[in-house]
Amino acid sequence: MESRRITVLSAGLGVPSSSRLLADQLAASAEHHLAAAGYAADIRVLELRDLAVDIANNFVTGYAAPRLADVIAGVEASDGIIAVSPVFSASYSGLFKSFIDVLDPKALEGKAVLLGVTAGTDRHQMVLDFAMRPLFSYLRTRIANTAVFAGPQDWGNNDDGGSPLSTRIDRAAGEFAALLQGAQPQQKQPAAESLPFEELLAGISARR
Repeated sequence: MESRRITVLSAGLGVPSSSRLLADQLAASAEHHLAAAGYAADIRVLELRDLAVDIANNFVTGYAAPRLADVIAGVEASDGIIAVSPVFSASYSGLFKSFIDVLDPKALEGKAVLLGVTAGTDRHQMVLDFAMRPLFSYLRTRIANTAVFAGPQDWGNNDDGGSPLSTRIDRAAGEFAALLQGAQPQQKQPAAESLPFEELLAGISARR
């Protein structure tokens, strides 16, 4: 069975976290849709709060610690990304944006992306279209048409007066799974090895 690698980014800060809960439900639904289409899902969930210190140090030193470097490599090798952030000050969280900023600007190019946000009030629903979607459009990703907002009224409520959360999750995950089917864009090629200056000079001399 053909497999698709999915990295789930959860930027929730609390334990438990509504962002993690939404991320898990999106991942489970995407796995279900992929299985129905004949694909296996290799899913890796990342809690960005566990990487907060490494991310901050990366900005200061320009160097990714081994754990963060491993995470970045995993993101780059993924076929799809499920990205969920809480809303702070009418936008995605600083932690979420900081992680995106330590990635190579071309690392997500062509990848399928499913977006989700959580917030304490419905007034933040537009964050999906005015913050999250433009960010991932700039990174040249392929974004599922349906993104998922979850507010306090969505948890433990099967009828929120509109479309139930489970229905929105199912629709969004189905669109995301469709993006992951068939031929996928080529993965980013590993960077060429940088040789010491002395070896470069030796190679030039040898060719003369």
